[in-house]
Amino acid sequence: MKNNDDLFTLSSTIRVRYAETDKMGIAYNANYLVWFEVARTEFCRNLGKAYRGWEAQGYFLPVVESYCRFRFPASYDDLVSLYCRAPIEQIKPHSILFEYKVMSDRDVLADGWTKHAFVNSEGKLHKKDNQFQMWLLEEGRKLCRE
Repeated sequence: MKNNDDLFTLSSTIRVRYAETDKMGIAYNANYLVWFEVARTEFCRNLGKAYRGWEAQGYFLPVVESYCRFRFPASYDDLVSLYCRAPIEQIKPHSILFEYKVMSDRDVLADGWTKHAFVNSEGKLHKKDNQFQMWLLEEGRKLCRE
C-alpha cells in the first residue's frame, strides 16, 4: 500500500500570471482556491470522468468549507504544480473532502483542503450512496492498490 503523500496526483501545471499577483509580485492568496479548483477538476478528468459530465447527470459539489496554509510565496511567472487527492475515508454519501498541494520545483508553496456537499440539481443534499461517490471510492481504492 502507498503512503499518504504517494496518493496525491499531479493534476495540472500552471504559470503564475501577472493578473494573479499583488503589488509586490506575489500570487494573491485568493488565487490558491482557484488553483485548488483547477486541481480538483483535472483530478476527476484524469481519473476518466470530467466534472461537467457529472453535472449533466444531476450531481453538484458546492464548497461548504475550505482551508489553505501558505508556506512559501509564488511569484509572477513561476511554474507551479497542482496536486490533488480524495482520501477514501473522507468520501461519504453526503460530502467529500479533497486535499491539495501547490508546489514549485523545490518547495510546497501551499497545502489545504476543500469540503463539498453532494447535492442534486435542486440543491438538495444526497443522503444515500450515489453514483459520483461510489465512482470516487472505486477510483480511490485503485490508486491505493497501485
